[in-house]
Amino acid sequence: MRRFAVIFFTVLIDLIGFGIILPILPFYAQRFGAAGLGYGGVIGVFSLMQFVATALLGKLSDRIGRRPVLLTTMLVNAVGYTLFAFAGSYWVLFLSRVVSGFAGGNISAAQAYMADITTPAERSRGMGVVGAAFGIGFSIGPAIGGFAAHFGTAAPGLVAVALSLANFVSAYLILPESLKPEHRVKRRLFDMAHIGEAIDRPRLRPLMIVWALVPLAFAGYTVALPLRAAAVLGWRERELAILFTLIGVTAASVQGYFFGRIVRRLGERTLVIAGTFGMALTIAIVPFVSSSALLYAWTFVLAVSNSVFAPAATGLVSVYAEPNEQGTVLGAAQAIGALGRTAGPPLIGTVYDVSAITSFLLAGAVMALAGLAAFGLAPVPHHAAPHRVPPVALPEPPPSES
Repeated sequence: MRRFAVIFFTVLIDLIGFGIILPILPFYAQRFGAAGLGYGGVIGVFSLMQFVATALLGKLSDRIGRRPVLLTTMLVNAVGYTLFAFAGSYWVLFLSRVVSGFAGGNISAAQAYMADITTPAERSRGMGVVGAAFGIGFSIGPAIGGFAAHFGTAAPGLVAVALSLANFVSAYLILPESLKPEHRVKRRLFDMAHIGEAIDRPRLRPLMIVWALVPLAFAGYTVALPLRAAAVLGWRERELAILFTLIGVTAASVQGYFFGRIVRRLGERTLVIAGTFGMALTIAIVPFVSSSALLYAWTFVLAVSNSVFAPAATGLVSVYAEPNEQGTVLGAAQAIGALGRTAGPPLIGTVYDVSAITSFLLAGAVMALAGLAAFGLAPVPHHAAPHRVPPVALPEPPPSES
């Protein structure tokens, strides 16, 4: 389906640019004197700006359409990566993450786009296609970032700038508007009441708790992991690039192919519960892993768990929401998740500075609490048709890209 392909490649290129800096960022921050808390702050402010942006952009896309929101944030992303490329101090690096974090809030618009072009029965597998784009982006991006770093500290950021601009040009030319005029709704853009309304709904409340706790734990883990791996296993950019590539390949495989099959048999609720407890176990076990091979093996388990959790959780949100509030409710969920990702890095990073082992155990415990909350999710009837991700017809790729 052409529209699946268009949004797939839009998200893919965006995530490749994001993935490029992942293996570079921990060591970039340390070069400017950042420890656990400082690095956590760089990660956390990105998510804080995502929170601000998702609260705004989801509702804005319900008002003016998905296309203008997606196109504008692609240009903002290019500005953020330019600051990253030429950062000469911790605070310029911090500012670059502020700008890129705001642009990263466009995920609610991208997910709402997918919700626009799918039926409720196709919703979760449509989100799986978006997840596959994430996975492939995480596969290719870190590899490009690790390679580009050999050409200087500015090179990864400049490659990301080029990809953001290529994304804008290609999306401008081929991305059609998905939101019908009759489904457009005007809501107060800076009103945070939609978050409280989502939490107040009995059907959505357990899922909103999950959306808060899982990102908190996972984002905290991503701060502690590179610091622990560097200190104990001697990891640098190359090893982190391999790890993120492993996560991306796994996510692309699971979400792009296997997820559509297993969600039909098990249902979204079961996958959210299983994925959450799987992540809890694999995070808590990290400080007791003694070799790189074992860490890669447990990372694979983590990636599988996350890859079944993410599209199932997103699918449940969009299924519970009405057609004229997809962007708003998905925006609320993403905003709550961004708050979790904002709190997690400085919290777990601060604990790491005191006790590395405790930081992983705490993150695992928070993830387990999310799994317990998931038992309160209302079940969704299984769909009658085989739950398979529709084949993606690949257009000509845009210039460059990871």
